[in-house]
Amino acid sequence: MKRLYIFLLLFLPLTLAAQTQTTRIEKSMSILTDVMRQLDMNYFDTLNYDRMTEEGIRMILRQVDPYTVYMPKEQDTDLKIMTTGRYGGIGSLIMMRDSMIYIAETYEGMPAQMGDVRAGDRLIKVDGWKCDGQPTKDVSNRLRGEAGTKVTLLLEREGEPKPFVRELVRAEIHLPAITYYGRYQDSIAYVLFSEFTTGSAMALYEAVAQMAEEHPLSGLIIDLRGNGGGLIDEAIKLVSLFVDKDTEVVTTKGKVQSSNRSYKTSSSPVYRDLPLVVLVNGSSASASEIVSGSLQDLHRATLIGERTFGKGLVQSIRPIVYGGNLKVTTAHYYLPSGRCIQAIDYSARQRGEKLQKDTAGGILPDIVIADSQKVDICYSLAKDHRFYDYANRYRNTHNAVARPEEFMLTDEDIEDFMTYLEEKQFVYRTETSKYLDELSEWVKHEDISAEALALIDSLQQQLRPSFKEAILRHKEEVKWLLGADIIERYYFQKGRAEFLLRDDKVLKRAIECLQNR
Repeated sequence: MKRLYIFLLLFLPLTLAAQTQTTRIEKSMSILTDVMRQLDMNYFDTLNYDRMTEEGIRMILRQVDPYTVYMPKEQDTDLKIMTTGRYGGIGSLIMMRDSMIYIAETYEGMPAQMGDVRAGDRLIKVDGWKCDGQPTKDVSNRLRGEAGTKVTLLLEREGEPKPFVRELVRAEIHLPAITYYGRYQDSIAYVLFSEFTTGSAMALYEAVAQMAEEHPLSGLIIDLRGNGGGLIDEAIKLVSLFVDKDTEVVTTKGKVQSSNRSYKTSSSPVYRDLPLVVLVNGSSASASEIVSGSLQDLHRATLIGERTFGKGLVQSIRPIVYGGNLKVTTAHYYLPSGRCIQAIDYSARQRGEKLQKDTAGGILPDIVIADSQKVDICYSLAKDHRFYDYANRYRNTHNAVARPEEFMLTDEDIEDFMTYLEEKQFVYRTETSKYLDELSEWVKHEDISAEALALIDSLQQQLRPSFKEAILRHKEEVKWLLGADIIERYYFQKGRAEFLLRDDKVLKRAIECLQNR
């Protein structure tokens, strides 16, 4: 009897807590349902309940974290792309500028590229449907469809006298996990790994195997810079290529028992003793951090670059009524050393506190090479799409250029670029000058001496440099960034990567590291 009494004392608070939680949920749902019912009965105008429901759900989810999202049935294609990297379409990215839709880039070998649709083309109509002013999501849905079906585009291109039509046949689009791979110093393999989707680990294995067949390898560099993550299972498979079978790679811990898991390598390593370097930066997140962090903890790889993003949250897909899905954060993941690299505590939102990023979050590389990230003329040119627009013009006036390993802009090309900027009435405003303009406006409304106002005016003149002077001062960097945009028009994503890697200081350090191991 005494044991039963003790058990009840221990169990009763848990039961009461669970009942209280259930009561709170029921109360919240009752309030929400009654608000919708009262609106339906009394509001004077017609309401779009589907839209209101979706917006209401999104507002609720903003209180948790940015990775927990509701995906209605209409977004099944987005979910498929997220998990498999595959969809039916024409193989292009689009963007909106000034309420008009443009082709941002095309993928090599896909229907858009094969049909001579180019980056910079304005998309006027899709199958007779006008695109101007429409959300990019709606335009994307029009471009996608079953592989083998036709789609007709009405396009406009700079330099062409009138709009033109392209009739394309949609295909099964598979976004490649590996953007580029190649060998350096003959025996060092390099792989630019862009995303963790179904089959991506096998794609890496095949790329490395091909390079090893061509020439014995003395080292491997896996580039995870800019890789935002993806499927955790693919991360485990990738690590399995390099460490012993049954090695713990990551564990997940959540509120429910099913979220608590231990992920171990499931196969014998193919490259157990191959020297390995992994490149990371501030945009390497999630599955990228699982791979790089576990390889670091297991002393299997050297990490080079910048501290990673710091996303240690695990998402699972849960079905919702009427065909929708909820991508919900169910757990934190922990690396072999026990560390969780999550940088932001989103529970602060529930406490009404401001979010803070923990500077110790993410993964600190063994060799840190920080990006200077200067806010200079190149920043302004990229922000205003000037590199992008000039590259489109260049493609329309030059049928061919040298290979990525040889191509480089000349001083004459830079002169032409500056002439183009003059034609487009480009104004170079430094970020400092923008703040100073604000300060000047405040000064005019406050009791500040005329001498102080004159000093600010003098500073404003100095902080509005000539864009030509600024470009000439940073000419080599301008050549490099503009050259990358131009080379992409001819050799696409692979060519851009190959071009930029020619003078990549992080890659050079990685090669040195492997040579001097």
